[in-house]
Amino acid sequence: MRAVKRSSPHRLALLFAAAMTLSVNACAPRVAEHGYVFDERDLKALQPGVTTQAQVENLMGTPSTSSIIQGEAWFYIRSTIETVTFYPPEEVSRRVVAIHFDEQQVVNDVAYYALEDGKVINFVSRKTPTRGKELTFLQQLFGNIGKFNNPGAGGGGALPSSIPGGGAGR
Repeated sequence: MRAVKRSSPHRLALLFAAAMTLSVNACAPRVAEHGYVFDERDLKALQPGVTTQAQVENLMGTPSTSSIIQGEAWFYIRSTIETVTFYPPEEVSRRVVAIHFDEQQVVNDVAYYALEDGKVINFVSRKTPTRGKELTFLQQLFGNIGKFNNPGAGGGGALPSSIPGGGAGR
């Protein structure tokens, strides 16, 4: 007599657990860190009225960006971006340290900002504004029905005879 091999309940449970683990991991967000890596000791070393711009650069490196409006300021920025499956990436946290300098290039103020403090600005809208009205697809398709060029009305393609090399003498 021949023995029939059957799947044990343990084997099915293991296979089910493996499938569930894979499906849960597929939905886990991918986290990406961008920008400056902050060291709290460096931030505590910044003393308004004492630390110079050269010392800040030596301590923290070059800034992410800078500004010269209303005095010079350096900005160190870090962002955390999460991407979940097919959804667009989303910035979930942002930390900005703004270091303001006076005319003598000494730290005047150190300000801390987070994602909640910022405004969303669309730098590239991918849309060029135009004047006139926007036509629907059907208006564009049927808009020229009944509009014909009349060659005798002056709007035709014939060159006037007064232009050398043009007109009826050709």
